[in-house]
Amino acid sequence: MHGVTGKPAATDSTANATPRIMLLLLVAMTGVAPISLYMLVPALPVLATAFGRDISIAQMTVSLYMVGIACSQIIMGPLSDRFGRRPVLLAGLGLMVAASAACIFAETLPQLIAARFLQALGGATGMVVSRAIIRDLYSRDRVGAMISLVIAVMMIAQMLSPLTGGLLETAFGWRSIFYVITAASLAIAVAIAMMLPETRRDRAEAGGFRGDVGSLFKSRAFIGYVLCQVLASQIIFTFAGGGPYVVVTQMGRSSAEYGAWFASTGFAYLIGNLFCVRFAPRHSLEKLIWFGLALQLAGSLLNLLWGVTGLNQAPSWLFGTQMLVMFANAFVMSNSAAGAISIRPEAAGTASGAMGFLQMGLGSLFSQFGAWLGGHFATPVALNLAIVILSIACASTVVFLIPRRTVMISEELIEKAEEEESGLL
Repeated sequence: MHGVTGKPAATDSTANATPRIMLLLLVAMTGVAPISLYMLVPALPVLATAFGRDISIAQMTVSLYMVGIACSQIIMGPLSDRFGRRPVLLAGLGLMVAASAACIFAETLPQLIAARFLQALGGATGMVVSRAIIRDLYSRDRVGAMISLVIAVMMIAQMLSPLTGGLLETAFGWRSIFYVITAASLAIAVAIAMMLPETRRDRAEAGGFRGDVGSLFKSRAFIGYVLCQVLASQIIFTFAGGGPYVVVTQMGRSSAEYGAWFASTGFAYLIGNLFCVRFAPRHSLEKLIWFGLALQLAGSLLNLLWGVTGLNQAPSWLFGTQMLVMFANAFVMSNSAAGAISIRPEAAGTASGAMGFLQMGLGSLFSQFGAWLGGHFATPVALNLAIVILSIACASTVVFLIPRRTVMISEELIEKAEEEESGLL
């Protein structure tokens, strides 16, 4: 890739020496923030009662946590490019440990909300840095598969986290959730300190943050990959925001039934990531993106068709086609993320941070937009149409912004030659 100025601190051979340990570390650092988010959700009504506040105030322990995740992405990514992956990870997890302990001893709801924001700011370091580490360790066409593998393993734990949080709150009270989070984040920090090598690429040029940002955003390919990944993620946020209103209000079903159906889309996303891992060794990154885009658009068009004809007034039609969209979404998101952080590998942290910040920042807006669509219309057609438009926008970024495969091949050859030359030196 353009801008590769030195040999990575660790190569594929390094990763292959301890693949299971490396995978576990990547999963742990990626999942600690989102798992901590979902563990507290079942306890929100109890928090409101315990502190004598309205449930909307207790909800801020979740909403401001998401703001903290977004802020962390844009801060920690560039710092990891400058100071290294290990020190930034350890500093972020150290902040999470301290903030989680503060949550345990919070006496007021505002104190808990502030501590949760700091918890997210530190914990989300692993989300942004893990993608940079994967790019440090693996070649461009293996990055998407590794991101998918990490997501697939993490999602299993993430889907169980609300259940875990609910059981802890019921048995030991809501503060027990933060005892577990504190212990887990401390254990992850110790494991990283003991087992994770520094993987950041050598930087022969002192471009710094401004230089990295400038070079990235001058690249049409980078902008295309980022927009593709971010727009694909907004499909998830939009559907998650509007889905409850469609199922409960429009279809007259229970919230428990909605929860069961929504879990099916998460399962489809998980399976999509596993299939991406399976197909990645035999297909290029671009082919996997196009496969995902085609299937994603087909699923969203079917969803719209059922809405127009009135068939998806039944949850099975709505979620059946949405499962197809989510399966395809896994291919689009992981491989477009791989493309974005491969444009300038020594600035992978900055690229990962910008992508994560846009994803989470826009996600809060699109979630509200989805809720508005679900709550202000009598049928799911408006929500279906929004997902179709997002799917078309995803494909458009690839068509109009990302260079053809021949250009990407030449860039890969440049990167390979540079790495071989560095190895000889």
